[in-house]
Amino acid sequence: MYEPQVNDYVTWTKGVEGWVYFKDYDYVTIEVNVRPKNKQNYHACSLHRNERLLVVCYTEQWNELNYIMSRETIYEEKNKNYIMEMVGESTGGESDEK
Repeated sequence: MYEPQVNDYVTWTKGVEGWVYFKDYDYVTIEVNVRPKNKQNYHACSLHRNERLLVVCYTEQWNELNYIMSRETIYEEKNKNYIMEMVGESTGGESDEK
């Protein structure tokens, strides 16, 4: 049985596809959408610049996942067949406020 790893791109028989964002003993989360925060939300919590939609896939469902490819980091996109738009920018969690 395939065991998902963080930064694997997977498809799920439930009609979900995306990057494995987090892995735990009991489940993984699959990132299916990323969008930039609006200014109000960013200033309220500047730890992350983007909002992410994550879907939970429990261990007993891992047999329904299909491995497509891996990436080394969240900032890398190698395969042009699976283009995922990178939004926002990395600031190391620092706010633009002074």
